[in-house]
Amino acid sequence: MERIEEQFANLHIVRRSSEPEEPTYLLGIDTSKAVHAEQRSLVAVLCSSGSIRIYDKETLNVLREFSGAPGLLNGVRFGNSCDNIYSASTDGTVKCWDARLASEKPVQLFKGYPSNIFISFDVSCNDHVICAGTEKVDDDALLVFWDARTTSQDSSTRDPLGAYSETHSDDITQVRFHPSNPNMVVSGSTDGLVNVFDISIDNEEDALVATCNSTSSVSCIGWSGRDYKQIYCMTHDEGFCWWDLNHLDTDEPITCLNIQDVREITDGKEGHLDYLIGGLYHEKMDRLFVIGGTNTGRIHLMSCTASGLSRVTSLQGGHAATVRSFCWDVSKDSLLTGGEDAQLLLWKPGAMEKTFTKKDTLKIASSVQQRVRVHSSSSYKRRKQQ
Repeated sequence: MERIEEQFANLHIVRRSSEPEEPTYLLGIDTSKAVHAEQRSLVAVLCSSGSIRIYDKETLNVLREFSGAPGLLNGVRFGNSCDNIYSASTDGTVKCWDARLASEKPVQLFKGYPSNIFISFDVSCNDHVICAGTEKVDDDALLVFWDARTTSQDSSTRDPLGAYSETHSDDITQVRFHPSNPNMVVSGSTDGLVNVFDISIDNEEDALVATCNSTSSVSCIGWSGRDYKQIYCMTHDEGFCWWDLNHLDTDEPITCLNIQDVREITDGKEGHLDYLIGGLYHEKMDRLFVIGGTNTGRIHLMSCTASGLSRVTSLQGGHAATVRSFCWDVSKDSLLTGGEDAQLLLWKPGAMEKTFTKKDTLKIASSVQQRVRVHSSSSYKRRKQQ
């Protein structure tokens, strides 16, 4: 455990992005995985303005920007074996761009069914399947699937392979494929359910492997544990759940940890927590970490065990407002963070930034604040009471 503490505690800011012309919240981050020797690594950032910015990872200079118009983009993900960048859209499509081309037009468009509004999605580890989750319209909340494989004869527009419609009863806020098994996918919803599917099985009822109840609106889900046979969940009211799928066919309980409000178990000035950002499973260390923060920009990293959460270290002096997104690079032990101060920061062990000027919190237009906070816990509580 000491090695892990030292590794994270030694992170320092080495680079920060230049100030954008129009300040926006940075809501999601992903890095390119198919890096060749002659190519530079790329970073894709989802902005509250509804666009995706592509950065050079080492310099954090903006290379290009993609717009989701006429819809607003939700989520950002690089392909696992290519430099395509994907995002779901409220216009009922999942859009795919070539991250190395300046063209504003998507190279692929995955169309949903009429009235679909996509708010979550993911791409399978072999890049063969896309799955997107919808907002609830009438009585339907769907998981929609597409074949993402392309050939030179293919049209640039794809129709769905099919959809799951029976297992969620409200907005599907999160979709995550298994990191190494392309047939396994987990989904989370404002109905409180976290569902695990094996999509190699023909019908939805039989494909449903497990249903876990968080008892609150789901904001974040992910895979963890050896062979990624565990799943974790965070809720919009800062709850945390952790389940072990190895125990599905045994008499052992599958719940490893269930904390209704993580803010209530943190105390003191150093350990104060305002919100959860996400989870990080460190494969080499076989340990799950939970990342949270404060409204002043401090980032807390907590270790997760069956006995609870314990603070490992805190990162400060970088962000001046709420941190909304992060991405950990296992190969380089580096961290990217993005926040409501419109800053993208690159942290590396043992290095220091050459020039450092702390920026004031940027004032974002109230209309943007309302839109990016549409999934706040209070809005879901009001919805449930109706």
